[in-house]
Amino acid sequence: MTEIEQPQIYLITPNEIDLAEFTPRLAAVLDTHPVACVRLALSSREESQITRIADGLREITHARDVALVIENHVLLVDRLGLDGVHLSDGARSVRATRKTLGADAIVGAFCGPTRHDGISAAEAGADYASFGPIGPSPLDDGTVADLELFQWWSEMIEVPVVAEGNLNVDLVRNLSPYTDFFAFQDEIWMQNDPVKSLSSFIAAFA
Repeated sequence: MTEIEQPQIYLITPNEIDLAEFTPRLAAVLDTHPVACVRLALSSREESQITRIADGLREITHARDVALVIENHVLLVDRLGLDGVHLSDGARSVRATRKTLGADAIVGAFCGPTRHDGISAAEAGADYASFGPIGPSPLDDGTVADLELFQWWSEMIEVPVVAEGNLNVDLVRNLSPYTDFFAFQDEIWMQNDPVKSLSSFIAAFA
C-alpha cells in the first residue's frame, strides 16, 4: 500500500450562501484548521451572483494561502482569479478542461462510486479523483463508494483521491489510512459550530 500521511481537509461550500453570514464562519474554520482547498459549489447559475460570492470567498481563502476552485464553471476560473475547477461529470471533460486552463490550474473530477471513471479521469490529466457518496443516501440509486475502492486506489494509483458525501466519524476513521483528502460540506456547515464539528472529524483521522 502506498504510504498516505494524515489526510488533508477539503471544504465544499453550501449550495446556497448568504455571504455576510457565511464568510465569518469560513474564516473561523480556516483560521483554526489547516485546509488545502475550498470548492465553491453554488446551485445558482446567475453569473453576477456567482461572481459576487466568488470574490468574497477568494479574499478570505487567498489571504490564508488556501486554494479556491469552482464547480463546473470552467470559463469563470481565469476571469475570477480562481485556482481551478471541480468537474462533476467524471472524466468526460477533463482533457478539454486541462487544455483550456493549462498545466498550472487545479482540475479535479467527481467520479461517483466508479473505479473506471476515476482511472479515466486520472489518465486524462485530473489532479485528483473524488469518489462518493461514502455514507448511505436516498438519492440516485443508493450506491456508495466503499472502503475497498479506496484501499485499491491507494495501492495502485498515484493520483490523489478525495472521499466525499455523507461522511460520519466512523467512516472517516476507517477511510483515513487510504484517502488523501476528506471533503466536508453539510457535515460541518449544517452544525451550529463548524469549527468544533470539523475538530471531531480530524480527531478520527488515523
